[in-house]
Amino acid sequence: MRTFIKQGLYAVPFFASAEIFSQQQIIGTVTDNSKRNINPVLIINVSNRKSTLSDASGNFTIEASENDELRFVKEGYYRFDKKMRKEDFASPLIIGLDKNEIEIPEVRITFGPTGNLERDSKKLNESGKVVSLKSDLDEYMKSPLNEALPNNTVSKTFTGHDYGAGQVSILDVLDAAVGLFKKATELKITKADYTETQNFFKRVKEEINLQFLRKYGMDEEQIDHFLIYANDTRMMAKKFRKNFKVGIVEFELKVAFAQYRKTHKLDNI
Repeated sequence: MRTFIKQGLYAVPFFASAEIFSQQQIIGTVTDNSKRNINPVLIINVSNRKSTLSDASGNFTIEASENDELRFVKEGYYRFDKKMRKEDFASPLIIGLDKNEIEIPEVRITFGPTGNLERDSKKLNESGKVVSLKSDLDEYMKSPLNEALPNNTVSKTFTGHDYGAGQVSILDVLDAAVGLFKKATELKITKADYTETQNFFKRVKEEINLQFLRKYGMDEEQIDHFLIYANDTRMMAKKFRKNFKVGIVEFELKVAFAQYRKTHKLDNI
């Protein structure tokens, strides 16, 4: 019984390694049948679902095993499928794609010539009246304007008395009052000193959910470094220490973090 178990345990890695090493790197070139460059071409191994694109010279490399199906796809060309055989691994593949035929739409000729040139020409040529009218219109459009264009407005005679002339709308007064009130009550944005900045950082840690930082493995010291970065790049304390709105502050922190990740290596958990 012990001997059988050992044989079974050694058999599993053998078959697994055989499957792994059966994959080989296939190289080749893709052109059309006129040997012209048609890159890039999409090459898909349908069997293992791996894909690649041919480079500027038409060359490609892809992993494949014997009996795998390779598919070559290019817009404007017929799709080409190739099943890999044992002999295909000995030399580079040369693949030629056929171009799709362009169908010309059917044109129907409704005029049926009789063979009598005098009679048929009357149907093809415009009548003398039509030719003369077109000529007159063409000369008129090219001639200079010799009459003044009318003023497209209504005469004051027909508009009646304007009772609102010289008067101020009550809505305009209210809008002006609201604007003055906002200007008077709006907090002025001033530069934050050291104490104000530290108090702002403390409030951020207390009121903002910083889980989006901790999930990247950031400890408290790293979070402090990030808050300093965010304050330097987004002027956080200057803009929000007096008007602290949780939603806006959190949004600004996430915008700053998107840039911070590009220059700082973080562990995404």
